Formats: sequence, structure tokens, C-alpha cells
Amino acid sequence: MTQLSRNETIKEQSRFLRGTIAEGLAETATGALAEDDTQLTKFHGIYQQDDRDLRAERAKKKLEKAFSFMARLRVPGGVLTPAQWIAMHDLAATRANGTLRLTTRQTIQFHGIIKSNLRPAIQAINAAMLDTIAACGDVNRNVICTPNPARAALHRAALATARALSAHLLPKSRAWHEIFIDGTQVAGGEAEDEPILGRTYLPRKFKIAIAIPPLNDVDAFAHELGLIAIEERGRIAGYNVVVGGGMGMTHGEPDTFPRTGDLIGFCTPDQVLAVAEQVVTVQRDWGDRADRKHARLKYTIERHGIAAFQAELERRLGFALAPARPYRFERSGDPAGWRQGDDGRWHFCLFVENGRVRDLPGRALLSGLRAVAEAHDGTFLLTPNQNLIVAGVTAARKPAIEALLAAHGLDAAPSALRRNAMACVALPTCGLALAESERSLPDLVTALEAEAAAAGLAGDEITIRMTGCPNGCARPYLAEIGLVGVRPGFYHLYLGGAFDGTRLSKLYRREVDQDAIVAALRPLFAAYAAGRQAGERFAAFVIRTGAVRATTAGNRFHADLAPDLAASGLAA
Repeated sequence: MTQLSRNETIKEQSRFLRGTIAEGLAETATGALAEDDTQLTKFHGIYQQDDRDLRAERAKKKLEKAFSFMARLRVPGGVLTPAQWIAMHDLAATRANGTLRLTTRQTIQFHGIIKSNLRPAIQAINAAMLDTIAACGDVNRNVICTPNPARAALHRAALATARALSAHLLPKSRAWHEIFIDGTQVAGGEAEDEPILGRTYLPRKFKIAIAIPPLNDVDAFAHELGLIAIEERGRIAGYNVVVGGGMGMTHGEPDTFPRTGDLIGFCTPDQVLAVAEQVVTVQRDWGDRADRKHARLKYTIERHGIAAFQAELERRLGFALAPARPYRFERSGDPAGWRQGDDGRWHFCLFVENGRVRDLPGRALLSGLRAVAEAHDGTFLLTPNQNLIVAGVTAARKPAIEALLAAHGLDAAPSALRRNAMACVALPTCGLALAESERSLPDLVTALEAEAAAAGLAGDEITIRMTGCPNGCARPYLAEIGLVGVRPGFYHLYLGGAFDGTRLSKLYRREVDQDAIVAALRPLFAAYAAGRQAGERFAAFVIRTGAVRATTAGNRFHADLAPDLAASGLAA
């Protein structure tokens, strides 16, 4: 008999995700929760963390770690009202570390919430008509969707689908409300059940993304389920269905790997919920519950084969998917600046470096966005690239919004490289981080900006993504330049991911520091400037010229090194 992983036992014995979390929150002798409960809080959108910058000092003083909690909102499609933004701004100031963190899953994370503030923080989120349910854990997480308000009708339809999917796949347990909102367990009533997710929920996390071509800002091939909207005569006729994507892997374990999803067909809008539900149930029943490193849907499909998976999916659906329909992606980044939508309203995409909303000299993001929210009657759209769109601005209000952005230093455009760069949080709060990311990438981009300018590429867009560990939260394996932390100050360098997010990169250099990264890219930038073809992107160039090989073994990542520069003829 296969031995289940420890997490499966925790879920089975949790009484539908309750555990002893409520009792732990009342315990004042420690800033932490019991170990098993830290696994259960993830299902409620909460991670226990500690400040790793302080570990050594506190250990010397024989103090427990500087524990705190990260809380992540569930915001399907990333849409907030100005009032909700103001409420989250105030919550960050009173209960967290004073900053907001916009994430690649199109939501907000709060960091630095101490245990005594956790329940009040969640109650403030609930009062703003938001929640953190299923933002983490072995469930369907926040459903992301291309935020393209310039195409208003398409965006409304896709957003409605994202919200419907999120609600349909949400855990049915009332544990979140009982623990954090009501404070007491509801007695009597019907027995709880989880008809879709199951009593022990899913083997691992499950992610859904909806893309509206030509934008692939959600990286549709990087998730368990990708839905690519197909437009016909100004409306969404349905969605191409992609299954089995995923970014995470473990260093030194070649049987773990990033994978792009398989395009398996097309479904109509009225079939979307059924398709998503049955993809979830197949993974629920077929996924690996013994080894969490192989528990995601991509490994389920690798074990059984895509043909067997699709056959089982369609058997459960009771119908076959239609053939996939043509589509075209152009980019995975966010268009910058002001755009006018087809409904006549204006939308400003504001660059937020690595998603961190805080006030800096000359660029007061936190207070500036608070001021904009007080004057704005449209919406705020969080993007999967960690940026924010001030959406739905009328022509009459546009001058006032422009003035507020300028007054707070938010109207200046970043460089093309910086605008297309993003990083995960990593140190000091992420317990998995092996290297810096959010705190390191800005300096690296500054160095690369100088190299790009020297090569005549100052205006060229090249995607750069960095993570502090191989789990890939910033989706580095799809970037033209990907950097994955190995140990403090050192990264694996990947090249060749497609600008439109449709192709995995290849490992190019192992364990290089910032100086070595810059040195490796310098001759490539020069060669690209001198030898590119019309309209050719950087990643396409390095593949065509042999610096890296295109992936030829389908959508599975292979960790072999690409050829050296000298072999490609691109050496300096």
C-alpha cells in the first residue's frame, strides 16, 4: 500500500480545514502556530513566515524567530474598487508592514502581520467585501484573467468567467468564517462536504488563467488549466483549453521540471464550468498523494499521457471538446501608459517595480495611489505582471488623475527592460528562498540597462524574470532571460523563452553572480543589435543563431546546458 504524504493526513484529520488554528491564535506565549496548523492556514490564504534577516541575531539571544504572517487576497481577475484599495492601504498601515505587494497571481499580499493582528486583519478584509479563502493551499487558487479594459466587452465576459470559476471551485467549508470572522463554530445544520475538491482536497495547488489574445500576460501555458478566449464578431465565442502547465521544480532532481500545458481543444462559454470541474476531479482522483514533489497536474499527465487524460476528462464530461481554434499571441508583458478603450474611457497602466507598493524618494506609490483612489470613480485592475491599471477614467476626470500621478512621481515611464522585468518576494520572508530576488533584481536591471544602451538596445523590450528558488513564482522559465536562485548571490541563467510566453527557456549558465550574468549577456546584446532580423525578438535571435537550442522534445523542460558562446560564434 502506498504511504501517503504527511499533508494528506493533516487534511484528513483537519475537520475540513479547522485543525487547532483557533486555539493557536489565542495562545500568547508564542508568535507562531502549531506546525500542522501552518499547513491548514494556507487554505485560508495565510502563510506563517519569519524575518530571515533576524534569524541569526535572535538565535544568539535565544529568542524564537521573528514570526509573522503573510495574507493573500482572493480577487478573481484582479478587480478592486477605489474604496477597497483604500481599505487595503489602511490595513497595510495598521496591521501589516506598511506596504502592499502585488503578485503574479493578480492579487495583493500583506506581509508582517503579527499573530495578534491576524484575526483583525482578516476581519478588515471581510468588511471590505473581500476574502483570502483558497488563495493558497491544495485547492484552486486565485483565477487570473487578462485585464484589458481597452476592449471592454471582451474583458467583462472573461472577468465574469473568472469570477464564476472561482466561486464554483471554492471550498465549501465554513472554517474560514468560523475561525477569523464569527469566532465560533456553527452548531447543527447540514453536515459539511466537498463534492468537487474532496474531503482531503487536491494533491497540490491548482491554478487557472484566462488569456484574451493578442495579450498573453497571464502566461496561459504555465498553469494547470489555461483558457484562451476566442473572439468572433466582437464577443467571446468560447475558449481553447490548455492543461498541464506548471513552473516549479527542485534543483538537482531531473524528474521535477517546468512544463508548458497541452492544447487539447475548444469549449463554449456554457461548458467552461463543467470542463474546469472535471479537470479538477481527474487531478483529484489521479494525482500523486504520496510524493508532493510529483503531485501537480503536469506530473499526472506525464505519468498517464495526454491522450489518456483527455479521454478520461471527456468521459466525465459526457462530451468531446471541439477542435482548438486559431489564435495569436503577441506579448506577455503589459502595454504601458494611457490607452483609450472601445467604450471611450481611459486606462493608465502604472509600472510597479516587482509589485511592491511603497513610498520612495521621488516616487510615492503608496500615498499616490491612495490619492488617486480618493479621486477615482472607476476601478483598479491588478495585472499578472505585478502592475496596476487605473481603469475606467472618464475624459472629464482624466486631467485630475494625470495631475495626481505627476504630483507623486508616478507618470515617468520606466525603461523597456525594467518595464518587462519582475521578481518574486524571496528573502527575507519566504522560507523557500535560496537567494535574493525582489531586493536584487532592480540593481541587476540597472546594470543591464547600461549594457543595452551601449549596444543600441535602450528602447528594446526583453522579458527578464528572477526568482529566489526553483519553484518559479515569477514564471522565469518562460522569460527571454530567466534567473533562478541557487544560493546567496548566485543564480542559474536561462535563455530563450518566447516574448509571447509560449516557449520554455533553456539553462545557459550555472551558478553565476550578477557580474557573471552581465558578462554573459553583454556579447549577446551586441550580437543581437548587429545581427537581428526585422521584428526578431531577443529570444528568437539567440535560438536562431545557436546560442541556445529551441526545445525540441515537446513542452517538457530539459535541464541540459545550452551551447557555449564560443561554439555559437557569438563570443565577444
